[in-house]
Amino acid sequence: MFKFGPNLIPETQIFYKSTYCFGLVNLKPIVAGHVLVVSKRLVTRFNDLTAEEAVDMMLSTKKISAIIEKQYQGSSLTFAMQDGPEAGQTVPHVHMHIIPRRKGDYANNDDIYEDLDQRNKHKKGPDNEERTPRSAAEMKEEADFLRVFFNNDE
Repeated sequence: MFKFGPNLIPETQIFYKSTYCFGLVNLKPIVAGHVLVVSKRLVTRFNDLTAEEAVDMMLSTKKISAIIEKQYQGSSLTFAMQDGPEAGQTVPHVHMHIIPRRKGDYANNDDIYEDLDQRNKHKKGPDNEERTPRSAAEMKEEADFLRVFFNNDE
């Protein structure tokens, strides 16, 4: 089990591991292939990471994003890190969103940031309480699919 803020994440939802971070599938993805890169050490803010942890997170993001873009037929990527509650961070643990993008997936490109903001409760978006979380089986299936692309020998 890994911790993601107050949440315990089962190994079945993890598809990538490095020395200082892990990749996990998203409970409520905005689009197919929306995944997270999370620091193994539970720290709230990006600047709380050590230099080694920050470098590992960025290099892991680079490695994971190449696979995500290809496997989910993206033509671009959105990277998002909401660093602190005023920035929209709802899980108090450093993490990077990797979201594959395609031409026309959002009429207004920046609307994706509204979908990332859980506090935007009036909008019927992916993190809204009206959105049904994926099942453990669905998340396991996606993690199993992605895991084959990575050497997870920490």
